[in-house]
Amino acid sequence: MKGKRFKPEQISKILKEFEAGKSVQELTREYGVSSASFYKWRQRYGGMESSELKRMKELEEENRKLKRMYADLALDLEAAREVIKKL
Repeated sequence: MKGKRFKPEQISKILKEFEAGKSVQELTREYGVSSASFYKWRQRYGGMESSELKRMKELEEENRKLKRMYADLALDLEAAREVIKKL
């Protein structure tokens, strides 16, 4: 079962509320996020503004797509090499 997906703005807001003094238990209960996810966000995105966080997410997604494209091209190249060897 997949969990909720939080937008960068929401993550930033949650982290700022924590910095303002709200407890982790209050935040996890209020937003329906696990404490493990909260601490992971805090470790990864702590101190970032909403716009920085959004840009980082976009770059991560672009990187994921480029890696997938590279893997596909590497497979195509290997297949072409095998065909050339047989000729």
